[in-house]
Amino acid sequence: MTDVHGVPEPHTGWTFLTNHARVLASIADNHHARVRDIAARCRLTERAVQKIIVDLEQDGYLSHTRNGRTNQYRIDPDKVLRHPAEEGVTVACLLSMLARDEDERHSGGDHARPGS
Repeated sequence: MTDVHGVPEPHTGWTFLTNHARVLASIADNHHARVRDIAARCRLTERAVQKIIVDLEQDGYLSHTRNGRTNQYRIDPDKVLRHPAEEGVTVACLLSMLARDEDERHSGGDHARPGS
């Protein structure tokens, strides 16, 4: 949902994924995505997405090149996640798990649930 100004409604409560992970996954799906499109998909403001992209670039997870009026993003798949609990887990592994989940949700995948 968005308000009359096109700003996504904020989510209240906690979530399992950070906004940084959501933005990175969105860019992985479309390396030419506009900030506006990433923001809409992640339900964030454009300003928040811009800040997250800066964070990801500063730490080497992401880079971009300018192509006319658009950016082309490049993700470093071998970069290791930041938290000590994920020591050795790469960006490629994280994105693989998120993409697999996304595919299952959109295909209506009939997969076993834990405990079933």
